[in-house]
Amino acid sequence: MKPPLILVVDDQPQNLTLLCELLHGHFSVRTATSGRLALEIAGQAPRPDLILVDVMMPGMDGFQVLERLKSSAATQGIPVIFTSALVSLDDEARALSLGAADVLTKPLRAPTLLSRIRTHIELSRARARLEEIDATDAHPLDDRHLRNITLLSLARLAEARDHETGNHLHRTQAYVRRLGQELRHLAHLAPVLDERSIDLIARSAPLHDIGKVGIPDHVLHKPGPLTGHEQQVMRTHTRLGAEAIERAEADLTHPAQFLVFAKQIIAHHHERWDGSGYPDGLAGEQIPLPARLMALADVFDALISARVYKPAMPPEQARSIIVAGRGTQFDPEVVDAFEACFGEFCDIARRHADQAGAPQATRLAMMASAARPTTATPVA
Repeated sequence: MKPPLILVVDDQPQNLTLLCELLHGHFSVRTATSGRLALEIAGQAPRPDLILVDVMMPGMDGFQVLERLKSSAATQGIPVIFTSALVSLDDEARALSLGAADVLTKPLRAPTLLSRIRTHIELSRARARLEEIDATDAHPLDDRHLRNITLLSLARLAEARDHETGNHLHRTQAYVRRLGQELRHLAHLAPVLDERSIDLIARSAPLHDIGKVGIPDHVLHKPGPLTGHEQQVMRTHTRLGAEAIERAEADLTHPAQFLVFAKQIIAHHHERWDGSGYPDGLAGEQIPLPARLMALADVFDALISARVYKPAMPPEQARSIIVAGRGTQFDPEVVDAFEACFGEFCDIARRHADQAGAPQATRLAMMASAARPTTATPVA
């Protein structure tokens, strides 16, 4: 199989040389020193699998190149990654709104660049394959096949952007599945939590933060506390992710139930039971059930996981915080289900633990002891 073809667009020869060196051995590369030449090359066969374009160029800048690419049926499906040394939040927002797949800040790091390119090519090819399946009458769309391809591609895209999460996706998926299994015993929830629905909700759970692909690197990967403005930017990941799923739904001629669950989880897993969450301030049962499951699973795992800005919390302390949020942050019935299977949550965390040396071993030992009942005092 031929390696993917990358078109690199930059008016500075030294930048082209550097990018070609980074990409050599991984991809086939063509170069263009102007927006006009880039459009000419992109419109010819073989078309590039991905385009890297510099924002600041004389004559036709990166934004104009992107608009022209997206306005042509022949090139609108090619993923475009912006590269620039000077990108403001407004520039990033504009690029993403015009259809850029990603925005990378110079100087570019080879591991990040290669990972983003591979991920966006994989996602683009998966999307093309889905459209081919959906359009072929001889091969009617199979929901399981669609689900598996889409979930794999989107989840890998999320991991590529938020590389600090480790096994967070595996753990939260298992937590959500276990909560659903526990809650299905309630008579009023049994009709909506049958075996298939629980499976679809759990399989959709890894997409909960897919909207982070649209969050600028300097916010997403900031090692310290976020400013007020940065928090507002981070909060947009719920809408960005939901809008991405809506676009996927619009491209299909057959409805896919798992996308409905995925959109509910993505859009509303930061809502709170008392209505003080975001993005829509939903309260109580206005919050879709899949999102209520994800809200608890996500918070619990965040509490017990180490991050660059905080240490891991002992599971029993995390449990106290969850219980203290019963009826305010979390659905009371979901909290009751969590308490009933807390030991299994600890088992899941052990089974999918991040590899972090000695501190991790200490945390796992605490998890083992935390599976036993305690009388921990709730922590505010």
